[in-house]
Amino acid sequence: MLLRPLRRFLGRLPLAQPHRTFVDARVTWVRDRGLDHAVEKEKYLQPFHALKDFLLLPSSASSSPSSSGPSLTLTSISAHAAQLHLPFRPIRFIRLFPSALIEESPPPSSGVPPHPVIRPTDELVRLHEDEQRALEAARPDSADRLLRLLMIARRRRLPLTLIDRLRWDLGLPRDYARSILPDYPDYFQIVPSTSGVPGALDLELVLYRKDLAVSAMERYAMKFGGYKKGMSLPFPLHFSRGFDLQKKVRNWLDEWQKLPYISPYEDASHLKPKSDLAEKWTVAVLHEVLNLLVPKKTEKENLILLGEHIGLPPGLTKVITHHPGIFYVSNKLRTHTVVLREAYRRDLLVEKHPLMGLRYQYSHLMHKGKETVVEKGKKPRRAAADDSALTDIAGEDEEGEEDNEEDDEEDEEDVMEEEELSTIESEDLESDDEDANQSAR
Repeated sequence: MLLRPLRRFLGRLPLAQPHRTFVDARVTWVRDRGLDHAVEKEKYLQPFHALKDFLLLPSSASSSPSSSGPSLTLTSISAHAAQLHLPFRPIRFIRLFPSALIEESPPPSSGVPPHPVIRPTDELVRLHEDEQRALEAARPDSADRLLRLLMIARRRRLPLTLIDRLRWDLGLPRDYARSILPDYPDYFQIVPSTSGVPGALDLELVLYRKDLAVSAMERYAMKFGGYKKGMSLPFPLHFSRGFDLQKKVRNWLDEWQKLPYISPYEDASHLKPKSDLAEKWTVAVLHEVLNLLVPKKTEKENLILLGEHIGLPPGLTKVITHHPGIFYVSNKLRTHTVVLREAYRRDLLVEKHPLMGLRYQYSHLMHKGKETVVEKGKKPRRAAADDSALTDIAGEDEEGEEDNEEDDEEDEEDVMEEEELSTIESEDLESDDEDANQSAR
């Protein structure tokens, strides 16, 4: 029984030793407007969702149930603005979404200035209730995806702060530590962190399920039959319109695709660092991690932080930029977002998780009522409700000028970031050359 896995291991050894051959090529970054839109259309969605939960979740101590439904005073929301990660003044943020949030000002009494009260619209309440049902139905799936992430981790544990950071992308409820983890004691346990930080906690794997240790790439290959561990599995490639690979890069990619596929759930410590096979394993890990996330995308910083705990080598950006047919890096929303290309057709997910369907509905509600239908041939204008909301705020004219400046800054950042993304590869090549020179010495 031991001969078969030993034979598979020995069969990989010759392929694990070649040096890296991708050393003198440059891959140019080309914008993909569809994937940029997939990122950009979720602008303000997370702070909006946090504010919605603050209003509607029973755990919100500040929520005031009444005959007209849940509500919060603007003072209470302002006190938690940092916790909610609101991008600017709470009242201004709230007035951007008149179809989701209602501002009510009770009549003054005894000469005391009234405190505005914020209430959700009936449509927002309905969406929230649909989401709670979807979260409840997705509990087993959420637990399995979190378990898989821990199975990929090198030490079978991850900092709880990192899980919190990935919570939105993993599709976990806000109170997952209380609502999901205790119900799966055979899967997880919260333990003191080994980082040395006082009070820090880790989420540790209790049970390694071999039936879940199958990557998305392997599951797809098994549909057609004939796949065995260690065989070559080429990654699906989708390039931006107008993208063209240099001939030497295309030749390298063709050979690289023929290398054996090593599952992200397998130990890859025997692979030679900076070899082509090691890079294929790194790509396999990134591919699987993005598949575990409900939007099939996440901020690059999240992958870098996660990579430190799942054994990915330094230089993750270089690996991502080497494979523009597998990953796309969007510079929208003032951050770098890594998108799994095969998961999207233009700006829409090919296979949509139920939670993503609800998030699209939230986005639609956020923009509803902001534009009105006008005569054919004329440009649409902001709805009166939205105009008054933005102009009635004291000092909003000055803030509007600041917004225009921010838009200009975003345009400048786009240009700067395009230049940054297109030159990452050349900088990495210089780093590779330096490493090679040091090794030669």
